[in-house]
Order: sequence, then C-alpha cells, then structure tokens
Amino acid sequence: MWNDDFHHSAVVALTGRKEAYYNDYRGTPQEFISAAKYGFLYQGQALSWRKALRGSSTLGVSPEAFVCFTENHDQIANTGPGERVRFQTSPARYRAMTALLLLGPWTPLLFQGEEFGASSPFMFFADIGDASVRDAIRKGRAEWLAPFLSLSEEEAWKALPAPDDPEVFARCKLDFSEREKNRDLYHLHIDLLKLRREDSRFRGQVPEAVDGAVLGPTSFVLRYFSEEYDDRLLLVNFGERQVLHPASEPLLAPPLGYMWEMLWTSESPRYGGTSSVAVATQEQWILPAESTVALRPTHKNTA
Repeated sequence: MWNDDFHHSAVVALTGRKEAYYNDYRGTPQEFISAAKYGFLYQGQALSWRKALRGSSTLGVSPEAFVCFTENHDQIANTGPGERVRFQTSPARYRAMTALLLLGPWTPLLFQGEEFGASSPFMFFADIGDASVRDAIRKGRAEWLAPFLSLSEEEAWKALPAPDDPEVFARCKLDFSEREKNRDLYHLHIDLLKLRREDSRFRGQVPEAVDGAVLGPTSFVLRYFSEEYDDRLLLVNFGERQVLHPASEPLLAPPLGYMWEMLWTSESPRYGGTSSVAVATQEQWILPAESTVALRPTHKNTA
C-alpha cells in the first residue's frame, strides 16, 4: 500500500512546504514515530484540504505492507517543473531523511535515479490523441496543480510544461554518468541498503517490535527490539545539534550490562558529511545537526 502520509510528512520536514494537501501535515517527530508504529497517519480523521475523511484502521497490517518513499512519479510531477526533493533542502537533512526511509520498518521505494541523486526532473508527459485531447490533459493538469503552485488556473496553465512536447520527455531521461558525479549519494544508498539487508534488526519486519519517542522539536528515536539483547537505536535529528541532559527517555537505556556504540552515521565523510559523531554516555547524549545515527549494544568493559 502506498503510504502517501509518510511522503507528505517527509516533504514538509525537508522543505517546509505548506500548500494543498501538505497543509494537513506538520513534518514533526511524532508523525514519523506514528508512521513507524501504525503505517498510515490518517485512519479516519478529517482532512482540511479536501473537507473529507481519510484512511482507515491499519490494525493487524504487517509493516512490510506499507510502501514509503520521498519521491515517486506523481509527487515529483506535482511540483510543476518536476524538481527532485534533494534540491529543495540541505544535503545533510536529505541524507538524514534517506537513512530514515531505508532503515525504517516499512518497505522503502526509490524512484528512478534517486539512488544516485539524479538531477533530471520528472514532469507529466503524454503523447496520445489529437490536439483537443492533449489540450484537455494539459488543462486538467493546470487545474490540479494550481493549489500547489499558489497560482490561478490560468497562471498554472502558462507555467506548466506542455505534456506532449518531446523536449519535456527528453529532459526526464536519466544521465547515468551522475552515478560517478554524485558518488557520495550513490555510496549512501548502497551502504544503507546493505545495512538493511545484513542487519537482522533492520531487516526484520516484526509487528510491534519498534517503538519511538520524541527527543526534541526536530528529533526522535526509534528502538528496534530483540529478544537477544541486540536492540538497535535509530536517532534522527532534522534540526540543530542537540544535547540531551538529562536523558530521561527510557528508550535510550541500553540493555543491562551493555553500552551503545555507533553502527552507522549519515555524517560520514564517505557521504559528504562533517564527521560529527553522536555521543551516547551515562552523562549525556549529543545528537549532531541534521543527521541520522544507528547504534547497537556492546558489552561494557569490566576490566
């Protein structure tokens, strides 16, 4: 099932967009925690944009049933010029969101070229029917996009690329040389997918095995539980550097006889990061700005 709720929250958190259906999302830590625990955010509540109820209960639905994404063909095309999300936010925040997407308890989706930071737009294109059909398609797109672009339908019509223009289609083609040009992003996706595949906690899709807590206005923690004292923590911070002192959130406590060590960070220089390191000690926790960090337990040194 497409989880558009995750996408809308992610876009608001990344870009601050507040228009059309984005007005019904805040991009807050709690929204991402709820997505991790329940899948859909709207399960029968009212939308302000459509003046209608949205969604239904997901009780009993397995986590892997929810397909989460930050880009797909509809949502990129709904920006009008088809601009990719990474150009609408900071590189560090984009890396942090990518890590949440690829390590979260759902089925992640990557849209064409997203894995290497494709710069090519994705616009609505169609080469069907005669001129009247194509004009009707373009008019329908203008009507749909007007609320997103904060334009009148007439203004949207003028700004919208013609769906039947061959140049529109050509501009959407991928440039695979960008895999080398954007190798930092390419490595980010490769490493995250490898971690998800090889780490039993991130690979598992066990219902009710993940809990979360808000740590600050832009930060939260997800804990992936295990019966073998082999839990994982995913610390996500979309804002400024944060110091947690005291660290009273119980989900931060390591298993008895263990301490936390870093497993992975989005701030690695391999991905273009600043090498900022999360600190998790008995005295304090430090969350680097705009980062996602994975922690695992290790035995305390009792020597």
